[in-house]
Amino acid sequence: YLVGQVVGAGKLIQLLFGLDYVVAVVLVSALMMIYVMFGGMLATTWVQFIKAVLLIVGISMVGFLLLQHYQFSLTNLFSTAAEVHPKGQRLFEPGGLLKSGGDILSLAVTAVLGFIGLPHILMRLFTVKDGRAARKSAFYATGIMGYVYVLIILIGFGAVGIVMGNPDFFDDQGNMIGGNNMLVLHVTQFLGDDALLGFMSAVTFATILAVVAGLTLAGAAAVAHDIYGQVICRGNPSEKRELQISRVTVVVLGVISILLGIAFEHQNVVFIATAALAISASVNAPVLLLGMYWRKLTTRGAVAGIVVGLISCLVLIVLSPLVMEEVLGNDKALFPYQYPTLISAPLAFIAAYVFSISDKSNRAVMEHRKFDDQFVRAETGVGIDAASGH
Repeated sequence: YLVGQVVGAGKLIQLLFGLDYVVAVVLVSALMMIYVMFGGMLATTWVQFIKAVLLIVGISMVGFLLLQHYQFSLTNLFSTAAEVHPKGQRLFEPGGLLKSGGDILSLAVTAVLGFIGLPHILMRLFTVKDGRAARKSAFYATGIMGYVYVLIILIGFGAVGIVMGNPDFFDDQGNMIGGNNMLVLHVTQFLGDDALLGFMSAVTFATILAVVAGLTLAGAAAVAHDIYGQVICRGNPSEKRELQISRVTVVVLGVISILLGIAFEHQNVVFIATAALAISASVNAPVLLLGMYWRKLTTRGAVAGIVVGLISCLVLIVLSPLVMEEVLGNDKALFPYQYPTLISAPLAFIAAYVFSISDKSNRAVMEHRKFDDQFVRAETGVGIDAASGH
């Protein structure tokens, strides 16, 4: 997910300022490292809040102008898209993006479970004062996301009607200027000239910075607080040393994002982001769901589910058509589906189940006894006096 955001940011900076893609990726990653190292959670929270407001305003403006362009007629919008697109009416038929029912089902499972386990989203639930505030935040966030997704459908088909066949948006080789990832920005410039393009570019960059900062902060916290503080130091870390490790981790993640961002320059950002969702759906989501609703889950079962989900997901991604055919150039992939979640997520659930019910240790017994208390607290908030330190 982090790499996808870096690729998008690099293409955006390349389009706007004419910089070399590698230079753009390095600049974006360096900015991210500096921002997270010195700003921390407070700065990340503010940039995420501000970009959310700007994004809602910006996408609403684009949606309104787009509908105005089509005389506020959805029939006109969709019919124009069908007229200019090579597929015609088949553009609206299922299976245009994914060819098989298994692919469609796997993508659906990826989308549903993937967002549950994204670390930079889960982190937001620890920044509110209590469980009630967390539920309220989730309620509003879900409504806003639904509103934006509806607009994305309109903007997507409306963009087809504007961009397809318009030579202003393509180079001499027939490729879209800036790549396919810049489609919405081209439409923005068409609808509102350079002023709206500048505003939406700023919103896009702020969105990318917010997501990258959140992901980097989540990774740094996992290494410094969880691995170093809880595993290596057994819950008694030095705060100074923990902060140092966190900052080093930020730099390491930044370097990795630069290298992978350069390597995946020509990959579609949607594919990269969805692959990250597949990992989230196969690794984090099964354990989270079982931990909340199944009393017999144990630590050994959770670890087994994570390991099996991660390995199976990564292996199947490599064996999928998106990698074996489109990246490596093979004639046929060993795994037929583009996204592995339909297989990897059930394997994670099964592994967690098998290793949990076979765990007869004293630790497992204690974990079973603690389930009712945490379940009541999670569902009602009863027993929670104040936010705990992290």
